[in-house]
Amino acid sequence: MIDTNVLVIGSSAAGLVAATTGKRVYPDKKFTVVTKMPKTLIPCGIPYIFGSVGSSDNDILPAEKMFEASGIDIVYDEVIKLSREECLVELKSGEKIKYEKMVMCTGSTPKRPSWLKGKDLENVFTVPKDKEYLDEMQKKLEGLKRVITIGAGFIGVEISDELNKAGKEVTLIEKLPHVLGLAFDEDVASRAEALLIERGVKVMTDKSVKEIIGKNNKVEAVLMDDGEKIEADAVILALGYDPNVTLAREAGLAIRKSGFILVDEYMRTDDNKIFAVGDCAEKRDFVTRKPSNIMLASTACAEARIAGMNLYKLSAIKTFSGTISIFSTAIGKTGIGVAGLTETIARNEGFDIVTGKFEGIDRHPGTLEDTHKQFVKLVVGKESGVILGGEVYGGLSTGELTNTIGIIIENRMPINALLTAQIGTHPLLTASPAGYPLIKAAEDASSKIMFKNGS
Repeated sequence: MIDTNVLVIGSSAAGLVAATTGKRVYPDKKFTVVTKMPKTLIPCGIPYIFGSVGSSDNDILPAEKMFEASGIDIVYDEVIKLSREECLVELKSGEKIKYEKMVMCTGSTPKRPSWLKGKDLENVFTVPKDKEYLDEMQKKLEGLKRVITIGAGFIGVEISDELNKAGKEVTLIEKLPHVLGLAFDEDVASRAEALLIERGVKVMTDKSVKEIIGKNNKVEAVLMDDGEKIEADAVILALGYDPNVTLAREAGLAIRKSGFILVDEYMRTDDNKIFAVGDCAEKRDFVTRKPSNIMLASTACAEARIAGMNLYKLSAIKTFSGTISIFSTAIGKTGIGVAGLTETIARNEGFDIVTGKFEGIDRHPGTLEDTHKQFVKLVVGKESGVILGGEVYGGLSTGELTNTIGIIIENRMPINALLTAQIGTHPLLTASPAGYPLIKAAEDASSKIMFKNGS
């Protein structure tokens, strides 16, 4: 029997941050992390295992070192049973752990839809956060040429681009009109799609898969709804993830209809001794306040900090106010990012908005090497002037510019405050102060608000 004050289940980003934050805030408490993965992958780096990074060994989160440096105990095992009444868990090895508080970071599992015939054929892969599975997948893909990716969200786009770069013949299939269509408006998604095509990925949008065809239990083609058959040596299912709530459900914790664990603003479940963070925990959109199925490591880490700080003493100023849904990715040397609401989502939700757009460059002068065009789009409440969302397309500074927009949204900054914001610029690092795309997009939005208000 192991006795601990705080038990953290899971060692990925959410578990790491929850444990280290908790230990920092409550240094006198004993923290124990249970994980079945001796080597924890960096989740966002997984697609790059198949190209830029080279192998899963180059995509390892240094969780063990960070736990040890913080004085946190690690148990390499799997929790198979939770007894809430006894505050006790049973491990696969037979060991038991007694706890005072628990943080569940059980993550998510890739979708393999039951309706998809052929989903279990050999060389049909998903993209889990499982090193052993991914190592075997990479080994098999080395000898295969034609790869079809079904689903053009972030994982589908990134893994397709990486496999294309590695010399595979890649076809990316998406049922929406554009790749990344759920995350971006058409004016940004269409640019990303054109870039993928330019780089050699065959992109098929507005297309639905009927079944995966096999011979001798191996993939040989994908059959589309319209009857077209596309030959393939391998198929990658990039159709999203389901929250892993098996342990929580079996223990009787409240689960939402959406499949996520019910939590409050402190990340507590309906059992006040148990917190849940990351992909397994429910989320609400920061702007709309509606339930959100967003699964992001950055959101998970924010939740984990909230849980870690509130384990023993609740603080009204340390609560999770909702996910801003900050995404960014790169296709080659082009970055694409989004934070908050897109124009499409905002209008569908009934917000009265204006948009501001500007396309400039990310360095100055534009004759500098590696200068990229930089497009910024802002979504702004017409009456309040508050910035509700933004999208960026440009060079590799896109990620940090998207984060800046996220901070603006979180602080409910009105457009007028951005117009007079002071910024630091440098020719090699940023756009010109006279043509800074974020501020110029704000100027565009502001002019529309003034016009629509009749002032």
